[in-house]
Amino acid sequence: MSNKTLQLQGRVFVTFNILAATGLHIGGSDSGIEIGGVDKTVIRDPLTNRPYIPGSSLKGKMRSLLEKYNGLEQNQRIGQGYIHSCQEDGTYAACNVCQVFGVPGERDFGSPTRLIVRDVHMGDAEAKRIADMARTDLPFTEVKTEVSIDRVTSAANPRQMERVPAGTSFGPAEFVYSIYDGDDCDARKDVERLQSLAEGLQLLADDYLGGLGSRGSGKINFQKIRVTLRPQGAYLEAPVELGQFDDLVDFVQGLGDIQHQVRMRLDLE
Repeated sequence: MSNKTLQLQGRVFVTFNILAATGLHIGGSDSGIEIGGVDKTVIRDPLTNRPYIPGSSLKGKMRSLLEKYNGLEQNQRIGQGYIHSCQEDGTYAACNVCQVFGVPGERDFGSPTRLIVRDVHMGDAEAKRIADMARTDLPFTEVKTEVSIDRVTSAANPRQMERVPAGTSFGPAEFVYSIYDGDDCDARKDVERLQSLAEGLQLLADDYLGGLGSRGSGKINFQKIRVTLRPQGAYLEAPVELGQFDDLVDFVQGLGDIQHQVRMRLDLE
């Protein structure tokens, strides 16, 4: 990154709500085992005690799904598994996933990560709705009991999982997508790579978020999607409205127009 010239051309902001279509389990610490006797707890905001969706969970799952969707080599060990990470400049230049989601800092090549994903919290109105209407086992969550059967002894081994109940809404979530121009960066290509963002959202909607997904948990829907732009040269002014969409289907259909508007606003046409 040394001796390179970069200029931020603008930032696209995508905000939306996330609706848990089925129970949602994103794991937290084991402190709940002592408190409520739950084997697997959800992550909670320490100030409000409300469950939330970490930005790292959203970004990591989208990246993982996009890697598989594009058939990318799983060549970097992370914890107990592997992810894709370009190993050399030549492959990085053509890799939309690494361009958007980033590469490790120790690489001697690479440009800034394009995508920032914020944590997604439960709003006050939603927290009040759940507290007033839902009969939850724990604050804002349900406890789902599952039983595994020992195939040798046939003994039942029950365990309890904490989940955010279906119908819970989180938001607004916020994605911040930066567009750069300069050495090793092309603003026009960054605008084209908004396609990868839409693909990642669709792949996630068709898959699951968090744990226990193969057993019914983690299906989510994206709602009330809003897209705005802060262009370079007018960054301190009110953001430019690019579109509002009821759901992901509408957003995907409107992506081409969004890209066109961004190119026009940034003088890239």
